[in-house]
Amino acid sequence: MDTAKKINIRGLWFLPIAKENISALIKELLSNDKCSVIYTPNAEIAYDAAKNDELCSLLNRADILLPDGEGIILASKILKKRIREKIAGVEFGEAIAQVSAQTGHTMYILGGRPGIARTAADNLMNKYPGLKIVGTHDGYFQKDGDENDGVIKAINDCHPDVLFVCFGAPMQEKWTDVNKIYLNSIKIIACLGGSTDVYAGVEKRAPRIMISMKIEWLYRLIKHPDRIKRMTKLPKYIFATFLYRFGIGGSK
Repeated sequence: MDTAKKINIRGLWFLPIAKENISALIKELLSNDKCSVIYTPNAEIAYDAAKNDELCSLLNRADILLPDGEGIILASKILKKRIREKIAGVEFGEAIAQVSAQTGHTMYILGGRPGIARTAADNLMNKYPGLKIVGTHDGYFQKDGDENDGVIKAINDCHPDVLFVCFGAPMQEKWTDVNKIYLNSIKIIACLGGSTDVYAGVEKRAPRIMISMKIEWLYRLIKHPDRIKRMTKLPKYIFATFLYRFGIGGSK
């Protein structure tokens, strides 16, 4: 993995990788002795990180940041540091599952409402024959203290090679940043937000035509109009990036 190719988009260091190279990247990470942490920020998180140095530093402590959102891609174009394409977290997770099924590496899914991770695991194993998901746990537990220690032990007892952490941002990144040193055997930790709901069939992604038109965000908004306040961060991020591009406001 050539980390020298990382691109700084308003303080966040993204790896600009094409979808066609994702499988090779995953195989490389699985062959390493170290644990690699991957976060997939979208424009909402990037907007918050541009205003919050602590959050920005937290995200940059990951080994890899993948751009999950057309807002990140547009911002990169505005800054003339073009990132080729977005890598949706849900697609990245499926790529990990597919590669793991081929290589014999095992997985653990952490997050979602009670029962969701288990259903997601069953669906992924049915979709990718040979995949071994050795354990699951919902995201409804105290993220520190004895209950958290019990979850860490449950994960370690299963000896997974891959861990999906799906609490939603930035909780999942904060949890990973604190607890990664206590996790044994794991080669990849991927924070994937609500991907478990998609894998479990509780949520659906946008139709392919909307994804190809780069308006997946609109589909989410139509399905969940209560997200409107969060969605306003996308145009704010783009507008702030224009100002930043011309040296008006903001240090990043």
